[in-house]
Amino acid sequence: MSILIKGGRVIDPLNKIDAVLDILIQDHQISKIGKNIQAADAAIIDAGGKIVAPGIIDMHVHLREPGREDKETVLSGTAAASKGGVTTVLAMPNTLPAMDCEENIKLLRGIIAKNALINVLVCGAITKGRLGQELNDMAKLKRAGAIAISDDGSSVDSDEVMLDAFKSAKQYGLLTVCHCEDKKLSGKGVINLGFQSTRLGLRGISNESEYKRISRDIDLAARADTRVHIAHVSCRESVEIIAKAKKIGLKVTCETAPHYFALSEEDIVDYDTKMKTNPPLRSKEDVAAIKAGLKDGVIDAIASDHAPHTENEKDIEFDRAEFGKIGLESGLAISIMELISKKVLSWPELVEKISVNPAKILGINKGSLGAGDDADIIIVNAEKEFLLEKSKIISKSKNSPFIGRTVKGLVEYTIYRGKVVYKN
Repeated sequence: MSILIKGGRVIDPLNKIDAVLDILIQDHQISKIGKNIQAADAAIIDAGGKIVAPGIIDMHVHLREPGREDKETVLSGTAAASKGGVTTVLAMPNTLPAMDCEENIKLLRGIIAKNALINVLVCGAITKGRLGQELNDMAKLKRAGAIAISDDGSSVDSDEVMLDAFKSAKQYGLLTVCHCEDKKLSGKGVINLGFQSTRLGLRGISNESEYKRISRDIDLAARADTRVHIAHVSCRESVEIIAKAKKIGLKVTCETAPHYFALSEEDIVDYDTKMKTNPPLRSKEDVAAIKAGLKDGVIDAIASDHAPHTENEKDIEFDRAEFGKIGLESGLAISIMELISKKVLSWPELVEKISVNPAKILGINKGSLGAGDDADIIIVNAEKEFLLEKSKIISKSKNSPFIGRTVKGLVEYTIYRGKVVYKN
């Protein structure tokens, strides 16, 4: 079926488009973009006064399947993604079993082929069992369909193993995504090290545990002469280190997540475990540095770090609760509230962070709205305010720190390869 999107503000930074236009979709692709397009047989979507942009590409999503289908599945996770305007996700490898061999990746890809509502890419594990000790066979991971590698949730402590991982990733054309945490420094911490950790009587996690490992991983990638992508950047020193690396031409990219520019350690009141994340919510100074890093281009991408957990894993003592929060359904609205409304980013700049740059980093032909491109498109009522309610969350898990907040920017349509996969 053909779809004609009429009169929306079309934003496509890759093709330098920011204008009121029509888009005609035929056979999974964009066939025409321009003014006053006519198509007698097409279904019409009136996008007047709305933002029309490429679908969001979320580089950091935990779908939990196989192994923890009580938290999330490929079906429920991609449904949640479509509600949030996400049309491509990179599924992280800390499943049970981990994505550390050809068989496990093939198992997951079979589930994706059967159940996914949107595009799901697979990230393989760097080491066997994500234990940081024995390197996986990158050739086999690549052959099975992985496009990236990470031990996300853990960092590879051994310099030697990590250097070999970078060399192997370069050889097989895989992106290395680094969870940067020195466990000797973060230890048994559960909250940012600072006044709030002292006030609440909780063990602290220093900025140093993140930025020292970022510095090491960038150095090792430089030695291997390959690229490195730093996940979930949360603090000022990390932004400064990445900025210096980029300035001297090293092949480093990075992402942050909405909770690192929308929340700080001061939001952790009454020991609310939905605010327990890894890295932790940082100081207001760090939040300001993350926003500045987004504005000046040091931070390339915004990803959700969607980490679903069951209520019995979250609704317990802060020390014992799992790290992580969901974010697929709220990420765009939070970004609009914190970045567009507060004039940190323009709309074209935000679209670069959520669509254009992730596509470039992952090396996929997505993130633009040119004729012949895949019709992965979102239509957003950017001024529409709504309440984030627990009862309306599609994800199987409900651990969102933003429940009860009024936000702005409602996704009205998500179109994946020419098919409407979500309609509000």
